[in-house]
Amino acid sequence: MRVDFVVPVYNEVAALGSFHGSLSKALSNSGHEFRFIYVNDGSSDGTALALEALAAEDRRVRPLHLSRNFGHQAALAAGLDQADADAVVMMDGDGQHPAQLVPDMIRLWESGYEVVQTQRIDGDRPGMVFKRLTGGLFYRLINLLGETHICEGAADFRLLSRAAVLGLRQLPEYHRFYRGMVEWIGFRSISVPYTPAARIAGHTKYSLRKMLRLAGDGVFSFSLAPLRLALVIGLLYFGLAAWEVVYVLAFWLRGNQAALVPGWSSLMLVLTLSSGIQMILLGILGIYVGMMFQEVKRRPVYILNAPENRANATRTGEVSR
Repeated sequence: MRVDFVVPVYNEVAALGSFHGSLSKALSNSGHEFRFIYVNDGSSDGTALALEALAAEDRRVRPLHLSRNFGHQAALAAGLDQADADAVVMMDGDGQHPAQLVPDMIRLWESGYEVVQTQRIDGDRPGMVFKRLTGGLFYRLINLLGETHICEGAADFRLLSRAAVLGLRQLPEYHRFYRGMVEWIGFRSISVPYTPAARIAGHTKYSLRKMLRLAGDGVFSFSLAPLRLALVIGLLYFGLAAWEVVYVLAFWLRGNQAALVPGWSSLMLVLTLSSGIQMILLGILGIYVGMMFQEVKRRPVYILNAPENRANATRTGEVSR
């Protein structure tokens, strides 16, 4: 049986050789056949040349070059579309996903699990307080709003069976959030905790802006709650309008109309009532527009740069659907 590795890399020329060496060493005692699909996500350093040199040294290496930087999730999609093995391992190429854990993941797959998901445990590592707090808040929020439960600390370091990969290819999303998508497709799964290792070289390419964008894709892809919020706000406005009616009637019933500012009550009533109606209508329209918006653009998730792959440049836009 063969296991494919999908490894997105972005400006990782300094870490590439060491990462591949440590991964190959961790797999040296396995009886499986391996192939390494490195996805160059529009790197601006020497990563592309380093990948070609690595492929010349190791025939198991297959580089994929994207036409620009499409992002981590799109790079994973590119690798998954090219993977055709019995199982696929998704992991980052910076060394933080420990290669020593992969043989255990393979054994769990051999025992019958279709998805072997890893769970990141940061503990009290220095410098991780902010990330741990924001990450915990994000997972609580998405699990509260969404219908798909995602384990806190879930990472894009996992093993998928062939059936699970084919299941993911049927999902048409442009804005991809694999941590939720893998949970959504089902299949028999197990979680394996791990402590991230130190980066081999360089610094993280995941800026705060990119993390917020990924979090947004996760929330909006797996929940309509933000759109339903408009309905809730509309109902609150209706509540304010009802309270205003009761407030004004109380003055009239007590014969104390002189205490009311002329025109104020009618103006506030019209404003609150009309605002409530508008918010409810916008909320209903927003649900329909939001659902259609996710489907009608049909843009490819990525575009391959290599000439021999140009025929497959829009493959994700077709196969994934």
